[in-house]
Amino acid sequence: MAFKIRSESALKLAGLPLWSIAIGADPAKGEKRGHARGVVALGDMATGVFAAGGLARGVVAFGGLAIGLASFGGLGIGVVLALGGAAAGGVAIGGGAAGVYAMGGGAVGTHVLSATQCDAEALDFFSRTFEWWQQLDVVAQNCVS
Repeated sequence: MAFKIRSESALKLAGLPLWSIAIGADPAKGEKRGHARGVVALGDMATGVFAAGGLARGVVAFGGLAIGLASFGGLGIGVVLALGGAAAGGVAIGGGAAGVYAMGGGAVGTHVLSATQCDAEALDFFSRTFEWWQQLDVVAQNCVS
């Protein structure tokens, strides 16, 4: 018997369950993986306002592959913000990052902070936006325009 969890709230918001969990295969239904759909979704695949899963799609998404307005994952693709090992978005932070404002070991974009680039506007943006991130002070000190 395969391990599986399927559960969702009876309360619905805009036709979606308030929360949904779908983990594991369900051979009886022909499902190879769980797909949670809800305002808050957790599953092998998750789609919702807040989504977490191997493949997560949502306004805010957390996952191995995360796609959303704000995404956090191994591969994060975010319209506004993306954080991940690889990240692509308006603002992208990751080992490899691509965005209008991009920061990472290997970063490409309009305004870049990387191992080889130090754009003054990028440094100003990241320093103001993430002022709590103390390591940016070290980057600023070592930055050569």
